[in-house]
Amino acid sequence: MKVLIVYDSLYGSTEKIARAMGEALGGDAKVVKVTEVKPEAIAASNLLIVGSPTQGGRTTPAMKTFLDGLTAESLAGKRVAAFDTRMKGFFVKMFGWAANRIEASFKEKKANSTAQPQGFFVKGGKGQLVDGEVERAATWAKSVVAGVPTSQMPGEYQQKQKE
Repeated sequence: MKVLIVYDSLYGSTEKIARAMGEALGGDAKVVKVTEVKPEAIAASNLLIVGSPTQGGRTTPAMKTFLDGLTAESLAGKRVAAFDTRMKGFFVKMFGWAANRIEASFKEKKANSTAQPQGFFVKGGKGQLVDGEVERAATWAKSVVAGVPTSQMPGEYQQKQKE
């Protein structure tokens, strides 16, 4: 399966997550920054995984531009999945997360979303990843490719979501 992982990153954490996914998936996975993705790469992929840091409950402006440029035709016959990096906290939860916005964009275009949007946690405003998130990202990506329901992620993740 040809996988294209498109990401944007402000402090490097989202890029680390995207690259961990690409490494875990091996040779048929391509990891590309959102400002460098070409339409041909999207056309050649079977699975499109898109991720952004959460900024004020939204994706980055570059990611929004990318998502707005996708069409139902460009996503036809492809599987899609969304992820983000996010901080924990009441106010962050109140405004929402980038992955949900990415997922909403996919749904608007009638894309075949095959995984629940995932959030990978960072500490503080500069986005240092919480221990274990890189490994969890690799596991999540493998689950998405294998078609395993990502709502059944390891218990540690489910506990983090409740916090």
